[in-house]
Amino acid sequence: MPIQQRLHTRMLMLSILRGSSLLIVSLLVVVLQLAVSPLASAHTSSQAQSLTVKAMRHASYRAGTQQSRNTLHNNGFAPTVQVLNALPPTSIFQFPLVPSGIKALFPDATALVTVVQGDRNNSTSDTVTVDVQHMPPNTTFTIFFIELANKPFGHVEYVADLTTRGDGSGESVFQLITNVAFAMDARNPGASDDNLEGLSTGIQLEHMGMWFASLQDAQKVLNNPNLQGTIFDGGNPPLHAGPQAMTDGQTLPVI
Repeated sequence: MPIQQRLHTRMLMLSILRGSSLLIVSLLVVVLQLAVSPLASAHTSSQAQSLTVKAMRHASYRAGTQQSRNTLHNNGFAPTVQVLNALPPTSIFQFPLVPSGIKALFPDATALVTVVQGDRNNSTSDTVTVDVQHMPPNTTFTIFFIELANKPFGHVEYVADLTTRGDGSGESVFQLITNVAFAMDARNPGASDDNLEGLSTGIQLEHMGMWFASLQDAQKVLNNPNLQGTIFDGGNPPLHAGPQAMTDGQTLPVI
């Protein structure tokens, strides 16, 4: 075969091979696109669903929190009560305690009460945390739900103890019913108005206070040996506790 004819044949073969290669590459690209397209679509759909769920949760979160705030506002709770953000059906609210009997010597003492409430249909109690700072150090206090924030206090319910550390800080965590707490004499129970439940049995306990668990501790801390004992701690003798140390100080309910 002549040289020119051989060259022409080789060039024709190369051209065919190149065309085949391009065709193969094009087919591979199409196949890959078809394979990746469902995955990308599924990923996009998954992202959209995730964003939708988050949006629904956030809307529920805001609606539940706003509902809790409206409930407190509409039912006449003290302005010191604040509702925190929470996902329904849980609600979280807080209120401070301020110095009462220790105010002169411990004016910077603080206490923050946090109440976590679950679904009333499934939760039998609330979780209460009392966190204190700048209190008398290494001292035990008793915590009470009380009818009135200040003297004469009225009906009361002992609920917990709290012992401070050397720097005056401390915390107590306990579980019980808060918003519908009440006290009564079963021989003459009577009825009173609860902000959330309406007319209810007994006397509503809508405030919180803290007392020195020991009269001797109170006399030492407050530098007053003439302090008289109170009944705000269990044990013998009945009047071995000290005076009130902290209170919510409100006329309107906090719990």
